[in-house]
Amino acid sequence: MRAIAARSASLGGMERFPFAFDDRYRWMLRVLGINPDNSEVTVDDDELSVRFGRWRLRTALSNITGMEMSGGYKWYRAIGPRGSFVDRGVSFGTNVDRGLCVKFAEPVPALVAGDMMKHPGMTVTVADIDGLADALRRRGVPD
Repeated sequence: MRAIAARSASLGGMERFPFAFDDRYRWMLRVLGINPDNSEVTVDDDELSVRFGRWRLRTALSNITGMEMSGGYKWYRAIGPRGSFVDRGVSFGTNVDRGLCVKFAEPVPALVAGDMMKHPGMTVTVADIDGLADALRRRGVPD
């Protein structure tokens, strides 16, 4: 993958995980207003938060029921902010190689403002997938 692989950072109790932008899709994401300066996942002792351009997702860690790593996506199903018609999940994708899927007890909004459309899970393609999974585990989130 030709990408900028930024490392995760910790500020106090909060850990930040930048997305891994693959150069092949950077132009497409930029058209949507998504770039490394406005996209990251953060985890603190109470909450997981995603900022992906103008899209946001926030949920309490207590709402997370599990997670699993996945990868080898098709670009047209993975790049950008995506909703799945199959499982109603949301993806925030910047590469096709590897992501972390997180499942929620109560679906949360992300793609559409308000409560009109909620998602029972999300996939993110951050640069440090293992670090994000470890940060969630340290805070009691199950695999």
